[in-house]
Amino acid sequence: MASATKKTTASRPKPNRPGRYTGWARSFWMLFGLGLIGLVFYVWAVSANFLNLFGRMPNLKSLENPRSELASEIYSADNVLMGKYFRENRTPAEYEDLPQHLVDALIATEDARFEEHSGIDAKATGRVAAGLLSGGSGGGGSTLTQQLAKVLFRTRGDLNDGVLSDVPGLRMLITKTKEWILAIRLERSYTKREILRMYLNTNDYGSNAFGINTAAKTFFGKQPMKLTRPEAATLVGVLNAPTRFSPKFNPDRSRARRNWVLRQMNKYGYITAEQLQADTLRPMKLDYQVENQNEGIAPYFRVEVSKELRQWAKETDHDLYSDGLKIYTTIDSRMQKYAESAVAEHMKLQQKWFDQQWKGQQPWRDESGRVIPGFLATSIKRTGRYRSLQGRFPDQPDSVKYYLNKKYPMKVFSWNSPNNEKEVTMSPMDSLAYYKRLMRAGFVAINPLNGRIKAWVGGVNYKYIKYDHVRQGKRQPGSTFKPFVYVAAIDQGYSPCYQRPDVAVTFPAVAGRASYTPRNFEGTFSGRTFTLREAMARSMNSITAWVVQKLGPETVVSYAKRLGISSPIEAVPAVGFGSSDVSIYEMVGAYSTFVNKGIWTSPVMVTRIEDKNGNVLREFVPQTREALSEETAYLMTYMLRGAVEERGGTSIILKTGFKFPHEMGGKTGTTNNYSDGWFMGLTPDLVCGMWVGGEDRSIHFRNGYYGQGSRMALPMYGLFMKKVYADKSLDINTGPFPKPAQLTIETDCSRYYGGAGGQRDTIPSEEKLNQVKMEDLRGEDI
Repeated sequence: MASATKKTTASRPKPNRPGRYTGWARSFWMLFGLGLIGLVFYVWAVSANFLNLFGRMPNLKSLENPRSELASEIYSADNVLMGKYFRENRTPAEYEDLPQHLVDALIATEDARFEEHSGIDAKATGRVAAGLLSGGSGGGGSTLTQQLAKVLFRTRGDLNDGVLSDVPGLRMLITKTKEWILAIRLERSYTKREILRMYLNTNDYGSNAFGINTAAKTFFGKQPMKLTRPEAATLVGVLNAPTRFSPKFNPDRSRARRNWVLRQMNKYGYITAEQLQADTLRPMKLDYQVENQNEGIAPYFRVEVSKELRQWAKETDHDLYSDGLKIYTTIDSRMQKYAESAVAEHMKLQQKWFDQQWKGQQPWRDESGRVIPGFLATSIKRTGRYRSLQGRFPDQPDSVKYYLNKKYPMKVFSWNSPNNEKEVTMSPMDSLAYYKRLMRAGFVAINPLNGRIKAWVGGVNYKYIKYDHVRQGKRQPGSTFKPFVYVAAIDQGYSPCYQRPDVAVTFPAVAGRASYTPRNFEGTFSGRTFTLREAMARSMNSITAWVVQKLGPETVVSYAKRLGISSPIEAVPAVGFGSSDVSIYEMVGAYSTFVNKGIWTSPVMVTRIEDKNGNVLREFVPQTREALSEETAYLMTYMLRGAVEERGGTSIILKTGFKFPHEMGGKTGTTNNYSDGWFMGLTPDLVCGMWVGGEDRSIHFRNGYYGQGSRMALPMYGLFMKKVYADKSLDINTGPFPKPAQLTIETDCSRYYGGAGGQRDTIPSEEKLNQVKMEDLRGEDI
């Protein structure tokens, strides 16, 4: 009986008591706990890059200061934005600069629950997890913060370097995990507004526009705050696929995407049905202009500034193209505009004359005037196109020749076309021949009192011709080098009134060099007596030769070096006539010494650099040294004024043609065969240098009527100064050159002229060449 009772009790099921689990439930919670521990360990392992399995994660410093490439901006002295340096053209906007409808469009399109989550949207994460488990990509559903993490920290590029990153399936899981972790950290470190601002400032909108500031300017020509709602929706729509939804290149697709964004705004209550209907019917009107290095103020100058700052950037661990620096230069935007205008106006006329002289003929000639055989075939070998074809077709000259002569549609620079460019069909050889016929120019203006460069035009068109003729190019300066001869004479006691006859001077033959007798421009010698001031004013080679012979070529070289000429100068008899190549940049620095009381000052391009937060990183101070006495410097300005004031002066057109009433100095320069035309002009607070010529020395005008510096270069100065003097906001000094307190050397040469007022009574016939009429310089055809 007892045993039966026991059996019954033992066979009865045990009741479920509170706190007790079935075997299945126990297993579930055990697996859940292990899974949770595994998940925590996995997240930790990804965060710590355990055993280098998962790839790097940003450190705390990077998270607190997330880095995206910011364009550095370069400003003129009058605070005008000249251009930018960038790999990614991005200038950040503040949240206050963003219109509300732009923010609404972004949230409605990309993350409707943005204000509710802390970096991860549970619903979206569930969709991603389901996609990954089913073998899909797991894409989609990322929050705005996750997307920001992806772009800011390049999670799918730079951070994807772990051992497991190349395992199929794991790569995306690891990447997503990193983005989740980073999104949570970003949400802890930044406010929602800061995240939205960073998102809009960081993303790529296509057309080399990074960030909303640049995108608004590129596509609509305005600041973000001025974007209309449909325009804001267009830019938000672009973010999904910048090329696919580009309003410029895929307008229909972009419009459809814009309207979808607007519908999302209506769906989430940001706009009414009436607003939706009105906005979707609006046409898309673009003001499309891509910022690039070819555009903006003073592009040649900006390139030289970048060269100047590379060493500083390297030494200070800065990146000119991504650190968002602000670079303040010495350029005056008004003077720069006048300089570019003067160069364009003058060079258009020079090109017209040049084309008329060589119409139907090849202008590349040797010293005897014969066409240089194989000139283009030799020149093409120095081009990048030729080197590229050589690499593509090694040991296949016929293939190289075929592609060099194959015609393609292209755009070329042209003075006579809208925007100075025209569409043509040319081969590379045709294009080379075309550009070889284009006259080139360089112009720079500097304040001699502080070395600050005020205007810089390195060529006729930066987009098509990158070569800079201000600093990069060096050519023979011709007679603009003569002041270095005369400053040596003045410094050694000669007076501007010292007289010499206009007779031949011969340098005797020496070993390896024949005798040398420089001739005047006209090819003759008058036998008359002239003062040194007259001789320099008329650019007389005979008297210059006598001074070189008297002092020695080595003395002339030493004075040129003292005045800042750094290029190699040969101490030969022809040194006084500009036989060695120099740059315009060097010449304006040297001439500035005359105006600056004998103090040589290194030309300055940049005044200061600030970081993206406005902190000054460096200020630039010019180098200075005493090169001449104040008296010698003033006497040289007096000598240079002679070209404008003396009858027969090579620059007298500034007084008689341009009608400038102010004290000015000048010096023209012309080289053999008229390959180079120069002019140097100076006033009490502005020194200008300019050069005109062909790309090659063998390309030039046929004769001195058009090939002399007073015609090739000088009018450019007159056009520039006319605009400068007319702009009263520039406050240019129109007074006389300041005199030293005491002069020990005679400057009143009137008693040597035989007439009143310091001028000769008559103008000999050989001097008439210099009495050029204004209309001859400006507009008449050949």
